[in-house]
Amino acid sequence: MRLKDKSIIVTGSGGGIGEGIARRLAAEGAQVIVNDINATMGEKVVAAIVKAGGTASFFAADVTRSAEVKALVDAAMQRYGKLDVMVNNAGWTHRNQPALDVSEDDFDKCYAINVKSIYLSTIHATPVFREQGGGSFINIASTAGVRPRPGLTWYNGSKGAVITTSKSLAAELGPDNIRVNCINPVFNPDTGLSAEFAGGPVDEERKARFRASIPLGRFSTALDVANAALYLASDEADFISGVCIEVDGARCV
Repeated sequence: MRLKDKSIIVTGSGGGIGEGIARRLAAEGAQVIVNDINATMGEKVVAAIVKAGGTASFFAADVTRSAEVKALVDAAMQRYGKLDVMVNNAGWTHRNQPALDVSEDDFDKCYAINVKSIYLSTIHATPVFREQGGGSFINIASTAGVRPRPGLTWYNGSKGAVITTSKSLAAELGPDNIRVNCINPVFNPDTGLSAEFAGGPVDEERKARFRASIPLGRFSTALDVANAALYLASDEADFISGVCIEVDGARCV
């Protein structure tokens, strides 16, 4: 098993990409803390992991609140005795629409969940990693931060911030043996936010338009992203830091 006994937090893992990451890492031996604000969904993911023979537990926390992120990190230490990897997957978007039509509240929520969460994760997990002699952050960004398109301007900017922040932290925290990487998935019509990204129901017409922009001819899946996270979390990536892996079927080329 590639992650045997590694203690890993996956934020926003009550469904979608986060669930896929949590289940894949647990299948490779990780001790996973499933985090979400929805306890019902999170506990369901934990039950699925345990049923499959893995190790997982749930912890409810809002990743935009400092005290709750600290409690999440503390929970990993209390339950598993260490924290090896922090996967910052929780994300949000405003609806696909002109930049001037996005409300201030929607802007604030987007940046709080997508960017402030990275700040809080860094603030609270870095001291633990330093004490242990190292650790790894994996931040889920987006192809929107690499090749932005109209209609999602503020979301695009938030994911661009995640990418730049990840690279900067990799340079700054490297001397502490802390690796920081990110993953940029392309559009996935099966996530809970897909209609917001698309600006309406994800019908066959919209799917065809999105699919046509992906050279490999299909959308990303939760498993595609989870496999990238598995590599970055493993010892095989011990010298990999400051990179952003596009899981996008060549969308960003």
